[in-house]
Amino acid sequence: MTSKDHKSIVRIARDNGTQSEPEPVDLGARVRELRKARNWTLEQAANQAGLARSTLSKIENGQMSPTYDALKKLATGLEISVPQLFTPPERDQVIGRMAVTRNGQGAAHATTTYEHELLAETLTKKQMLPYRARVRARSMDEFDGWVRHDGEEFLYVLTGVVRLYTEFYEPVEMRRGDSAYYDGSMGHNVISVSEEDATILWVTSLA
Repeated sequence: MTSKDHKSIVRIARDNGTQSEPEPVDLGARVRELRKARNWTLEQAANQAGLARSTLSKIENGQMSPTYDALKKLATGLEISVPQLFTPPERDQVIGRMAVTRNGQGAAHATTTYEHELLAETLTKKQMLPYRARVRARSMDEFDGWVRHDGEEFLYVLTGVVRLYTEFYEPVEMRRGDSAYYDGSMGHNVISVSEEDATILWVTSLA
């Protein structure tokens, strides 16, 4: 895999995670939602915030734009920060995210030196790019120079025997169960030294 190949895989992962920007938050609806989440009446919430009930009602119904002083009182009464008044509710809550990729069902992306299977492809906005790779290369001569990229990388040998070449360290022979963690900006390549193509798990941070 060349640096160009790796950048292509990262681009695919990022493109698949592209989402539209969230809609602006409706302050009135947000305040009402926060109040009801606490099971407070309009009067209880107004008392907590030190505001008149009528003022809070107008804010919730979009009939007035609160001053910054009123926003601070609202935030203090609701025990949150002012920015959280303008934050979509899903960002305040713990979001359970999971993607299951069945064996052999990852997105295939072949290069001259590796056969990649992208994992968790359906999960958007990933911070890491996990993929399984079959190592075809048997010699450093098969690579067009070092692979370098932003972020960090974790390599775990699944089957076979590989040799990890890096720019600043001596080559390391690795077998099933062995792993390595390294800086992706340091030149690196992997070849298989076993009779069969080795398979590895790679996890790259999308920094």
